[in-house]
Amino acid sequence: MTQPAVEARAARPALELIRDNLLLVTLSAIAFGILFGEPIRFLLRDWWTDPEAGQGLLLGPVAVWMAWRTGLRKDARPNPVLGIALLLAAILIRYVSGLAAELFTMRVSVLLGLVGITTYYQGFRQVLSWWLPFTLLGFSIPIPEVVKSAITLPLQFRASRLGATLLEWRDIPVRLTGNVILVPGNQLFVTEACSGLRSLTALVSLAMLMGALWLRTPVARVIMLGASIFIAILINAVRVFLTGFLVVYVDPKMGQGFMHLTEGWLLFLVSLGMTAGVTWLFGLAERLFTRTRPEVAA
Repeated sequence: MTQPAVEARAARPALELIRDNLLLVTLSAIAFGILFGEPIRFLLRDWWTDPEAGQGLLLGPVAVWMAWRTGLRKDARPNPVLGIALLLAAILIRYVSGLAAELFTMRVSVLLGLVGITTYYQGFRQVLSWWLPFTLLGFSIPIPEVVKSAITLPLQFRASRLGATLLEWRDIPVRLTGNVILVPGNQLFVTEACSGLRSLTALVSLAMLMGALWLRTPVARVIMLGASIFIAILINAVRVFLTGFLVVYVDPKMGQGFMHLTEGWLLFLVSLGMTAGVTWLFGLAERLFTRTRPEVAA
C-alpha cells in the first residue's frame, strides 16, 4: 500500500471540515474567488490553450483528488495567526504582481493563499501532510517567459549536438551550425518547439507523481527526478536523430507536418514508459533493501 493511502486511512475525511463549518468555508471560498479569481482564470486558460502548460489539466485535478483522499490529520489544529499572515502575504503579492502584470508571481500568490487558508483552518502540519498536492499545483504553474527563454536555447543546442552525433554514428554526413543540422539535400532546424522543454516539463511533473506514489524515501524521489530529466533529454535527441534519418532515407516530408508530430507523441510515450520502468526498479530496490537490512537491537 502506498504512503498516501496509509495516511488516508489514518486521517479524517475532508468532508467533516466542510460539514462542520459550512457557512465559514462558503464565505472563505467566495472571498478567495474574489481576490484570486483573475489569476485562476488566466491559469485555466493557459492550461487549455498553451501546449507548454498542458500538464496542468492533469496535475490540477490529481492534486485536488489526492488532497481529498489523504484527508485531514487527526492531530491537526487551526493556526489563525500564521494563516492570516500567509494570506496577507498572498494578497500583497497578488496586488503587486497585478500592478506589474506579472502572471507567474500572480499565480504563485494563489498557491500561497491556499497554503494560508489550510494553515488557518487546520494548521501547518496539514500543509506538510498535503505536501504532494501542493507540489503538484506548483508544477502546474507555467514557468515565466524569461526563464523559459533562458532554458530553451541551451536545450535546442544540446538536442542539435546529440542528434548530429547519432546521425554521424549512422554514417550520415552532417554539418552542424548552431541549431541547424545540414544533411544531404536537406537541413533540419531544431526550433523552440523541438527543444524538448514541453516534454521535459511534463515528464518531470509525472515523475514527481510516480515517485510520491511508488517510492518511499526522499533520496529515491530526488534521484528519480534527475533520471526523468536525463530520459527527456535523451529521447529528444533520439527524436532529432530519427527525423534526420527518415528525411535522408525515406522522405523529406517526414520531417514536418503530421508525421513529425506523431513521431513526437510516440517518443514521449516511450519516455513515459521508461520513466515508469525506472521508478518501478527504484521501488523494487527499496523493498529489497528494507527486507535485507538487519534489525537494530533496541
